[in-house]
Amino acid sequence: METAVSGTVPILMEICLVGGAVRDQLLGLDIKDRDWVVVGATPEIMQQQGFRPVGKDFPVFIKPDTGEEYALARTERKSGQGYQGFTFHTSPEVTLEQDLQRRDLTINAMAIRPDGTLIDPFHGQQDLQQRKLRHVSSAFAEDPLRVLRVARFMARFAALDFKVAPETLMLMQQISASGELDHLSAERVWMEFERALTTTHPVTFLRCLAEAKALEPLLPEFCSLNFSDCEQLIQPLKAEDLSAESGFALLCQQGLTDDPNTQLNRLCDRLKTPNRFRQRAGDLIDWHTRLATLENCSAAERMAVIKALKLLRTPERVRPLLRLSRLLHPQMHVSVDARLYALLEQLQQLSVEPFIQQGLQGKALGKALEDRQQQLAESF
Repeated sequence: METAVSGTVPILMEICLVGGAVRDQLLGLDIKDRDWVVVGATPEIMQQQGFRPVGKDFPVFIKPDTGEEYALARTERKSGQGYQGFTFHTSPEVTLEQDLQRRDLTINAMAIRPDGTLIDPFHGQQDLQQRKLRHVSSAFAEDPLRVLRVARFMARFAALDFKVAPETLMLMQQISASGELDHLSAERVWMEFERALTTTHPVTFLRCLAEAKALEPLLPEFCSLNFSDCEQLIQPLKAEDLSAESGFALLCQQGLTDDPNTQLNRLCDRLKTPNRFRQRAGDLIDWHTRLATLENCSAAERMAVIKALKLLRTPERVRPLLRLSRLLHPQMHVSVDARLYALLEQLQQLSVEPFIQQGLQGKALGKALEDRQQQLAESF
């Protein structure tokens, strides 16, 4: 406890580690970000002690020497629709337990006091041990974003065999049926989806949404995805091979079966997906078969692939596509990658100077260069 002074009234202020950092510490995982809750303080006291305010809707402060966030203990009340439809209340009288009660899952509703004492009023540690994702209170159903968050936690902790508690899944289904999901912004849906894509189990994210009856209203393009087949496809990939872009591309290639390019563009337009995700998925959909059979293609077909993917300017673009194509086509010859890289290197070293010295120009110069490229492609 620290003693702060507001005017002439002393206030006992306590700073506790909360949320994901406590959860990950108990799971023995690396802690990436630490969040703190401050009990018994006011915005004025925080600024007096050197904290910099950054919160707009409620008082959040940055500690300048660490860059970590410190939020005043608060309660919340539903006041509108969607995940932003809440009114927050902060005051020195709000207790640590009251602040924890507003959180989504019991495993995220724990705190550690400065003396190391674990504060666990909702049995989050027990749920960690039982590998259970369980809501803190019935207020869980007031926030539609929590459906996506639970699905993301399922993806993140899939290797630890977590399960959604049946009563929590029922609340998620109630949210889906209520129409509240319609009030989630496209940006927020994509944010949660992208976070799930950074895990090695993105299929689990979609499967959880399907079980919560939320897949169709949020990501209808993936309703026909065969979860089991897709999981088996992704399983051999190591974490360093399954980037978020590659995970998205595989899900799209497997799930977008009805005019996939149209579905892909509709999905990316709606979610305002970054172009690198659209490009990786489009490349895989369009070219995985051709890449897998490159050794059986004609020189003209090989050059068509190289030009379509702009590989002379961006040769790195093909590396993840070759990895993904090999997953989709296990019979793909092991030497294709090395032979393609060697061909690209030869093509990049090709110069127009010898043709110019021969007096060629214009269309004749272009034809001579194209013929030489074809000759190199023949020797693939």
